[in-house]
Amino acid sequence: MTTELPQNKKESLLAGSLEELFTRLDSLKRRKGTLWFGISGSWRKTSPEIEIGVRNAVRKIIERGDGIVSGGALNVDWFATDEALKLDPEAKYIKIFLPVILELYSAHYRKRATEGVITSEQAGLLITQLEALRKANPQALIENKQNTVVDPNTYFERNTEVVNASDALVGFQVNASEGVGDTVEKTLSQNKPVFLEKHVIE
Repeated sequence: MTTELPQNKKESLLAGSLEELFTRLDSLKRRKGTLWFGISGSWRKTSPEIEIGVRNAVRKIIERGDGIVSGGALNVDWFATDEALKLDPEAKYIKIFLPVILELYSAHYRKRATEGVITSEQAGLLITQLEALRKANPQALIENKQNTVVDPNTYFERNTEVVNASDALVGFQVNASEGVGDTVEKTLSQNKPVFLEKHVIE
């Protein structure tokens, strides 16, 4: 159960840069060793600038000996997982939470491609990445075996799992994306620090 924090407390948990976020976590890192950073981002629209930002953040996190936690979606999640796998081929420092089992998730994305919401290439790249992750380390892919549908409710449940497994959050929000906003609010409500990049894409 999370309690609503006052606005000034929430603002005090927001870091102005990734480096500031790391500094805030110094004492926790000394106690725990490996920290886990949630990576949350908008999936509908992206830009080269966002991709570079995500990959740079993941590189810095992995090089610190820390891990990433994400939600297995397109764009920001995909960039983060792709970069992490390059640096950590055995996927020891990667946790990806899915709202359903991979087979249902794959079917959902193939259906979204036939509906024209995403391209078949995007669906294929995402499915291939998640299958490769599961092959590299079955523990790295955390499937929800209770849920049978992919919808806003199960996505928001997935966001909660990402937050619960993270010590801090790095967010890349495009056009006030609701999913990223939900993840940020849940992180702040758990009194965990956040670094949030906001972008506007027409």
